[in-house]
Amino acid sequence: MTTPTHSSRQPAAPLRVAAIGYAFMGKAHSNAWRNVASFFDVPAVEQAVLVGRDPVQVAEAAAKYGWAESATDWRDVIDREDIDIIDICAPGWMHAEIAIAALEAGKHVLVEKPLANTLAEAEAMTAAAAKARKRGVQSMIGFNYRRVPALALAKELIAEGRLGTVRHVRAAYLQDWLSDARSPMTWRLRKETAGSGALGDIASHAIDQVLFLLGEDVTEVTGRLHTFVDHRPGADGPEQVTVDDAAWATLTLTSGAIASVEVSRVATGQKNSLKLEIYGDKGTILFDLEALNELGFLDATVPVREQGFRRILVNEPEHPYLEAWWPQGHIIGWEHTFTHQIRDFLQAISEGSEPSPSFEEGLNVQHILAAIEESAAAKSSLIQLSNTNESAHATEGA
Repeated sequence: MTTPTHSSRQPAAPLRVAAIGYAFMGKAHSNAWRNVASFFDVPAVEQAVLVGRDPVQVAEAAAKYGWAESATDWRDVIDREDIDIIDICAPGWMHAEIAIAALEAGKHVLVEKPLANTLAEAEAMTAAAAKARKRGVQSMIGFNYRRVPALALAKELIAEGRLGTVRHVRAAYLQDWLSDARSPMTWRLRKETAGSGALGDIASHAIDQVLFLLGEDVTEVTGRLHTFVDHRPGADGPEQVTVDDAAWATLTLTSGAIASVEVSRVATGQKNSLKLEIYGDKGTILFDLEALNELGFLDATVPVREQGFRRILVNEPEHPYLEAWWPQGHIIGWEHTFTHQIRDFLQAISEGSEPSPSFEEGLNVQHILAAIEESAAAKSSLIQLSNTNESAHATEGA
C-alpha cells in the first residue's frame, strides 16, 4: 500500500474537526488528528473543538491534546458553519443521535465502534449516512484494527491466494480488566448505556476482522453469553451488572468456512490480546495484537521438509502504511492504527470516495452481534442470516 497523493478536489481551507468525547478514545483520536499531517500527505486539518460534559475537564483536555477550544454542547457545535468533520468518541448510547444530527447538518462523520447500542439505532444511522452520501457527505466507523499493518498485509496475502481455500478461523479477543470482582461499576456494565458487554466492546472487533480478512459474509450464527460477576461495587452499594462478561460464537461464512469467536473481559493475565488464526489448504496466518508488528506465516506449498512457521517483521517500507514511519525494524504501536484510520478517512473525503468501513459495514457487524444475542437467549440455537442486512431468525427445530 502506497500513500496516495493529494487529490485535485482538496479544499484550499483546512478541514475543521470537532471531537465529541475526551476520555480513552478521545485521547487516542486526538493524538491521531494532531500527528497525521506530519507523516502522511493528507488534506489540511485543524483541531477546532473538543466537546465534553464537564467544562473544566474538557477545557483541560483540549489544551493538553491540541484543540483550539472546548465546548459542552455538541448540538451547538454541529450547528456551527465552521465545522466540517464530527468525530464521535462518546459512549455508544449517544452515537445515533449525534451521528444523524451531524450528517443532516452536512458534516462528515467518524464514529467509534460498535455503530450503536441497538440494531434499530444502527439502521437509522446507516439510512442517514446513505442519504448524506448523495450530497457528498462521507461517514466511517472506527474499526481501527483494519489499520494494523500486519493485518493489512494478512488481507493482501489471503487475497493473493497464498492460503488457498480458507477452511476455518479462530479469533479470540481477551482482556482481564474486570477479573477482580471488586472492580467498580461503570457505564460499560449497564445495558442501557453500553448496549452489551464484551460482545459489543471487543467481539465487534474480532468479527469485523473475520469479515475484513476473508471478504465474506456470515450466513449462520450460534452464540453464548455469560456474566461471571453479576454485581459490582457502586456509589450506593452493590449494583447489578446487566451485560455479559464473556461471549462465544460460531459463524458460518458464505464460502462454507467456519469461524470461532471467543471474547472475555475477565481472562486473567490477558491484557489486550486479539489472536487470529486463519487456516487454509495452502497455508496459515497467525497474529496477536500484543505483538502487532509481527505476522506468522506458513507456506504449505513448499516441500514438507522445509515447512514451518516464519516470523514476518512487518516494518518494511513495502508493507502497508509503513513508508511514512521509521527505518526498517523500528516498530510502531497501537496508537498508529488511529493515525492510519484518520489518514484513510481524510483521503476519502478529499477524493469524494466512500471510506471503509462504512456504516453499512458497521450495520453488518451489528446484525451478527444481534444474532449472537438471539442465539444465546434461545440456548445457543442456530440463527440463520440469509442476508446480514435483514432480520435474523431462528432455524426451525433448532
